[in-house]
Amino acid sequence: MGLYLATVSTDYLTELPALRAVLAEIVAVSDVPGLEAKIAQLTKQASQPNLWDDPEQAQQITSALSGAQAELRKLQELATRADDVETLFDLGLEAEDAQTLAEAEAELKSLRSDLETLEVRTLLSGEFDEREAVVTIRSGAGGVDAADWAEMLLRMYLRWAERHGYPTRVGDISYAEEAGIKSATFEVNTPYAFGNLSVEAGTHRLVRISPFDSQARRHTSFAAVEVVPLIAQTDHIEIPDSEIEVDVFRSSGPGGQSVNTTDSAVRMKHIPTGIVVSMQNEKSQLQNRAAALRVLQSRLLLRRREEEAAQKKELAGTITASWGDQMRSYVTHPYQMVKDLRTEHESGNVTAVLDGALDDFIAAGIRWRKQSMVAGD
Repeated sequence: MGLYLATVSTDYLTELPALRAVLAEIVAVSDVPGLEAKIAQLTKQASQPNLWDDPEQAQQITSALSGAQAELRKLQELATRADDVETLFDLGLEAEDAQTLAEAEAELKSLRSDLETLEVRTLLSGEFDEREAVVTIRSGAGGVDAADWAEMLLRMYLRWAERHGYPTRVGDISYAEEAGIKSATFEVNTPYAFGNLSVEAGTHRLVRISPFDSQARRHTSFAAVEVVPLIAQTDHIEIPDSEIEVDVFRSSGPGGQSVNTTDSAVRMKHIPTGIVVSMQNEKSQLQNRAAALRVLQSRLLLRRREEEAAQKKELAGTITASWGDQMRSYVTHPYQMVKDLRTEHESGNVTAVLDGALDDFIAAGIRWRKQSMVAGD
């Protein structure tokens, strides 16, 4: 018991102060006074009697208020938990109570995990990182395996969002003839969804024994993931009607089976850039058109920002290497491994990753991006 107490005491005395230091840095970066001022301003706006005269704006205000309150509450709860852990350790050491110390150790581990998650959040300081996200997945080289792989990726990201309780909305799915999907577009409607998922953008490769090969040979297939920030009213991306080409068609399900007897689905093309957006999951053509326009605006906004950034880099005379075509590899045969080729982060549990266990990969990607930006300055 004495050796156990000594070990616990040493770990506690070194780790808790380190976690308190991390918490202090997070609080400083989070600008608590600014957050409190934001909450006060949003609370005032939310209390206006005519708030719901404009439902869309009201939803934005109440959503922003809820997010800011949750962020402040999280910071306050972490500070309280750190105090509680310290008290619990002191009681356990004083009473030489192994059960109390075990409880304190478990809470310290949980506190460490939550602080690491919040610490990653502080690295999201990009212009659009706080936004919700629009994710598009497209099958690439690999035939039917690639279409199946694209559908597996869609499930992976939807499961990731489900694990965290993030609302999602699938806007469009284009099914392949034999299996899988050609493409899919969905929204993740939670603050910082874009900041987190933007590091998932790129080409994902799958190596496996193909379930579609009668000779059970190994196949390699590819799918592309695109992530853009969801447009906000304040962004003012105006698109003249003359630059938009709109087609309507009948919504369909897997295998081409019709799921709607009216031409309610919408395909919208931005003529100058060639960007095409399809929406078919809303109930009416008007709703699908509005959803398609919002995604088109989001893609044009990101394209404009990328062009501005590229121009700045050209003027500065610097060239930064891109992530490359293939950013992550998923292998199920001849071994089990998911490896990010940028961060070198890897996992041997492919099943868990494909079931949405992406947090470690996302955190590694955010840290890698931040380090790359600092090195490029």
